Amino acid sequence: MITSFTSSQATFISGVVASLLLLVAHAGNFNQDIDVYFGGPRAKFLQGGQLLTLSLDKSSGSGFVTKNEYLFGRFDTQLKLIPGNSAGTVATFYLSSQGNAHDEIDFEFLGNSSGQPYTVHTNVYAQGKGGKEQQFRLWFDPTAAFHTYSIVWNSQRIMFLVDNNPIRVFNNDESIGVLFPKNQPMKVYCSLWNADDWATQGGRVKTDWANAPFSVSYRDFNANGCVRAPGSSTCGKTNSGNNDQSWQTKGLDAKARSRMKWLRDSFMIYNYCADRSRSPQGIPPECKQQ
Repeated sequence: MITSFTSSQATFISGVVASLLLLVAHAGNFNQDIDVYFGGPRAKFLQGGQLLTLSLDKSSGSGFVTKNEYLFGRFDTQLKLIPGNSAGTVATFYLSSQGNAHDEIDFEFLGNSSGQPYTVHTNVYAQGKGGKEQQFRLWFDPTAAFHTYSIVWNSQRIMFLVDNNPIRVFNNDESIGVLFPKNQPMKVYCSLWNADDWATQGGRVKTDWANAPFSVSYRDFNANGCVRAPGSSTCGKTNSGNNDQSWQTKGLDAKARSRMKWLRDSFMIYNYCADRSRSPQGIPPECKQQ
């Protein structure tokens, strides 16, 4: 993993630690809030439903999904990822609707050979069309302790946060012809599965099943959003343990924009906006707005 830092990186990380002390998670209960949708006993409920582990072996991975569908909200979970050689594995935390023209907002954590940093893969789909990938290295060891990963989704923007630090914002640029997920309610999914055809170094490093079963831990899961009314595409009610509805208009202030720029400059390793091979006709229009 990352073992040395510049003075500016060290200063930033000290600030992150301080912000973590102020970050209060309002946890849901896995027993009440989610269903296991594949993997059966590989998903284990612990600590009265406050902790859930997913495991992967050569036969199958595992995953869970929220009972509710949401139209906008803030979604948080804490994860502790697979230590050691996790090459070929992918752990996920994402929102998705159903069907070929589905919407989706992705956090994916791509496994690594022992001693190499994890890759955090983000993407946004609208009406079945994705191709908005950005990838990052983490500035800490995500296997040593739990860290908080958050998706904020409202009608203006989508924000990806790590320990409450923004790493990416995808704005609603429908005014310039860019699709934005805003009409399809989505459920929250988390999973662990084998993707050694692409996950690690483009599929060159395969899963070593001698290390199986692999396990990822989730805790402090919170879905604070607008729950879809049955049989409708509109919001029926909000569910919030602390009546915090700030996600409806949440954006970045100057300090947060500065922090995000530093993170992106320091830790982003792939940006579809800069990939000329993907856009021979010119960069996507939303990239010009950044």
